[in-house]
Amino acid sequence: MQPERKKLQIIVLFQNLGEDNPYYAQSPAPPLPGLLLAALTPPIVDVEVLHEMVRPINYGTDADFIALSFMDYLSPHAYAVAGRFRSLGKIVIGGGKFASTFPEEVQPHFDSILVGEAQEVWPRMVEDLVSGRLQPRYDAPLNSSLANIPPPRYDLAESVYATPIVTEATRGCPHPCTYCQLNIRRAPHRTRPIQDVIRDLSNTGGLPWHKRKMAMLLDNNLGGDVKYAKELLREIAKLKLWGLGAQFSIDALRDNGFVDALAAARCRMAFIGMESLNPKSLEDVQKRQNNVAEYKAAFGKLHRLGILTFTGLMFALDEDTPEYYEQLPSLLDEVGTTVILPSIAIPLYGTPLHQKVVAEGRLVDEDLSHYEGDHLVFRHKHLTAGQIREAYKAVTLGFYGWRKIWRRWWRFMRAQQRTESLPAFLFRLFILTFIYVKLSIFQRHHARVRIAGTGPNAAETAQGEFLRDVA
Repeated sequence: MQPERKKLQIIVLFQNLGEDNPYYAQSPAPPLPGLLLAALTPPIVDVEVLHEMVRPINYGTDADFIALSFMDYLSPHAYAVAGRFRSLGKIVIGGGKFASTFPEEVQPHFDSILVGEAQEVWPRMVEDLVSGRLQPRYDAPLNSSLANIPPPRYDLAESVYATPIVTEATRGCPHPCTYCQLNIRRAPHRTRPIQDVIRDLSNTGGLPWHKRKMAMLLDNNLGGDVKYAKELLREIAKLKLWGLGAQFSIDALRDNGFVDALAAARCRMAFIGMESLNPKSLEDVQKRQNNVAEYKAAFGKLHRLGILTFTGLMFALDEDTPEYYEQLPSLLDEVGTTVILPSIAIPLYGTPLHQKVVAEGRLVDEDLSHYEGDHLVFRHKHLTAGQIREAYKAVTLGFYGWRKIWRRWWRFMRAQQRTESLPAFLFRLFILTFIYVKLSIFQRHHARVRIAGTGPNAAETAQGEFLRDVA
């Protein structure tokens, strides 16, 4: 009689509001780490993936082993989750970017941690786990090969995700933005073999037919190597997807061939780190690849080809002023981006921005659970906490008012250039409307619940009114 197979549950953490007030996302696509880790798991265990983004953790699981993947701001939550599972007799492994960057801080909370990229280490780690030889720490080689990484386990994504097909074509970014976690310890921008990426996007067996036609490339910057990106997109075009999402820096749009390749691949949503419409703020964080004067033309070029612009927007950058915040709503309207992802600037632990704020004595909140973009954790050079919070709230709520949401939709629809048959064009408009409404509703919900304070624990009531105005 063969022994019963052990079970591994991979949990991708998301919320840190506690068990009584969970905040669940309405994201159309899952994050990549859990599905990729499951693909790398040898078949000596049964594996399950749980995304806390869409369902709560079950501490009564029959899994023998728990693997937690988490970002920096989720580390206090991760430690609590790990502690609870360990108290129940589970073996708990930790991993992710934060664990890889600050292993000495993370390791005491877990039975074992994975430091670095998983592809060359995880299979051996699971084998040691099952055989009882688990070591406290496993270090992956720096800049491991990206060849022959198996396709993610899309079959393990929860059915609530409209777009379970997510993968990556590249890792890293060539730009030195001071707030970015990638610049804690710089690594070269790397690319995967194009045939591997196409295999990932084609590995749709077991999915409902309508979920096989949408995909997301979750790269930090697909445009970090424009020549490679164009070659990849030309191959993706042959798949005849209904829609593709991609993330890249705005400088890639200066290459018209890249834009044409996006359109040919049926890219329908582009996430772009716009971050600011204040040139001085961009210069201060060394985001020199952005030119505010190019935004309107660049976004318009994408819109005409049927590509939504989903753009990052940061508040509390050091060169921001009251005058800039007063002008921001009209500036956003002028450049014409369709959806924004707003956040308060975060001096992420270990980044050049964090080092600067610490050196100037302006860091006033070291609770990492507050480093998610809705809390202000440092004193601004020119603005009060009240000015920043009011701008964050007013601009975001204004942008996501229903009238403005539908006005932007109508303007975007009218901008479309028809290059296909009428039925194909109408189907394109349907897909674009679906994506736009999904993104807008989620961001509107976030604005009302987490920013404006109409929901429970709205950024902990403006973070104790910013720690009672910094005491």
